[in-house]
Amino acid sequence: MLSPLVMATLLLFLLGAAAGLLLQKLPALANRLNSGFALLGSLAGLVAAIQIFAQGAPVDGQLWLLGSVHLDMLSALMLLVISTVGVAVVLYSFAYIREYQGKGDVTIGALMNLFLFAMVGMVLADNALGFLLCYELVTLTTYWLVKTNPDAAKQSRLYLVMNHIGMALVLVAFWLLCRESGSLEFAALREHHLAGALASLVFLLSFCGFGLRAGFVPLHGWLPVAEPVAPSHISALMSGVMVKLGLFGILRVSIDFLGASQLWWGYMVLIFGACSAVLGVLFALAEHDLKRLLAYHTVENIGIILMGMGIGMIGIANQQPALVVLGLLGALYHLLNHAIFKSLLFMGTGSVMFRLHTRDMDKMGGLAKLMPWTALAFLIGAMAISALPPLNGFVSEWFIYQALLSMTKLGTSVVAPLAVVMLAVTGAMAVMCFVKVYGICFCGAPRSEKASHAREVPGAMVAGTLLLVAVCLVLGLGAPWIAPHIASYGQALVDSQMNVATGATLLPLDSSQAILSPPVIAITLLGLFLIPLLVVAIFKGPKLGRRHAGTPWACGYAYEDRMSLTSGGVTHTLRQLCAPLYRKQPQLDLASALHGVSDAPGNTGWILHGVVLALFILMAVGV
Repeated sequence: MLSPLVMATLLLFLLGAAAGLLLQKLPALANRLNSGFALLGSLAGLVAAIQIFAQGAPVDGQLWLLGSVHLDMLSALMLLVISTVGVAVVLYSFAYIREYQGKGDVTIGALMNLFLFAMVGMVLADNALGFLLCYELVTLTTYWLVKTNPDAAKQSRLYLVMNHIGMALVLVAFWLLCRESGSLEFAALREHHLAGALASLVFLLSFCGFGLRAGFVPLHGWLPVAEPVAPSHISALMSGVMVKLGLFGILRVSIDFLGASQLWWGYMVLIFGACSAVLGVLFALAEHDLKRLLAYHTVENIGIILMGMGIGMIGIANQQPALVVLGLLGALYHLLNHAIFKSLLFMGTGSVMFRLHTRDMDKMGGLAKLMPWTALAFLIGAMAISALPPLNGFVSEWFIYQALLSMTKLGTSVVAPLAVVMLAVTGAMAVMCFVKVYGICFCGAPRSEKASHAREVPGAMVAGTLLLVAVCLVLGLGAPWIAPHIASYGQALVDSQMNVATGATLLPLDSSQAILSPPVIAITLLGLFLIPLLVVAIFKGPKLGRRHAGTPWACGYAYEDRMSLTSGGVTHTLRQLCAPLYRKQPQLDLASALHGVSDAPGNTGWILHGVVLALFILMAVGV
């Protein structure tokens, strides 16, 4: 039976949206109701997702809003992602929404509730009608949320156009699936596996259509354009959660409906993922705009997740259960981890912007002393996204490495060894990028007048970011107990129970290949940090006091402000080495071909919306 909490989640989000729309003339009350209902809805969804993971079995039911509903482990994981980030973001928004007071704050709150409702509805729906309606509602709500920025007309239009192109491709794919099965119900689609050229056509349509929502190279053009101009808590939801809906759609169609029957599908996903990971972090390194930099890191991490998905699909096609479980475990664990640390980083950036009102890193500096809680939260997020142990990003990337190494032992392709190298290069450049970000933004001296007078943000914003810090630690240190639950999706596909953890130790199915214990690593690192401090404290002698006054030493020359390190200076050598790739950047972005459309009159996107709606009606009538 469907949990009442699932129904309560959807109802609470609708009540929050209604409160915002009906109480426009009472903005203070409307904002409290918007955030209150959204928080309650997210908490209900979080408890419902944990319940499903605890019982370990799919749940079916009916909802009058969506029709048939099916919650397997994949849907439960997505519900967990949406709800966890939702709780933190809504808590953060209680104070952050003051930034938009009198500038559409009530509308933003109402749309945020609709946005959360649409995402939850999409992952719950077990029929094409409910799934696609919620998918389209996600596009429309985020379009209006981006458009709340009065200077974002062009960016919002490009976002609308690109996502409607994706929607059109998805509609055609679903029309082919539903026509062959004779039903709009996903249960019929699962039983009626397509084969041959038609199956490959459906896979390609869905991969490209959902890929425009996921934002991997070369379909990423809207990400660095639309995400930075949205309110920061909405950017956190878009980058941390919404792009995962594209990956969810690819998994649903390619594995759930089509059975990943063709080997080349998996290799295609793996190759696109590896290229997206490397190019995403390379483009991020060149950025001075903090939110654009984070958007490009979304492209990078979507690529890493695709690598795990590709390995899992190769395992299904080759009938290699170990690859299926390891690949999908790495992909889904990184999907969850990226949602947490990327939302944390966007919220940390929002806190900085709340005080400085700029996204330019070269106008920040010295913020660690003035905004200590924000600096600590951002540091943990930066370490997690850089895959440093024992945090959660390290664990999921470790599983993807182990899946690639298991694949290389089969000796069937040169793709896996190359993918290992590309993943390693991606990790190294990610560390370099966030050393630059944290050093420029939070260390050294303030680089502007506003930076020198910054202060910590309100308590609700600090609480929201620290909540995600705690989740990063739990997902890292608690990985031996969490990973088996996430692995259950891959295990169900191959109908086999495989050990991915024993006690406090993680293992890639075979302990002779590798083992990992995040708690032991954490204790060791803590000891390496504390023992030297303890030795110094015991044996230290008299010393001169610390000196903070005066200018930095400049090798005998008089110090000038222009001598300080800039974000461009840190990566100058790398940008020179990779200049050919940076020159090719426009050719690697589908959005560059759509700039004429985004510059066209404002009704261009809505014309395309009408085309999508017509296709939707034809699909429903035709089936």
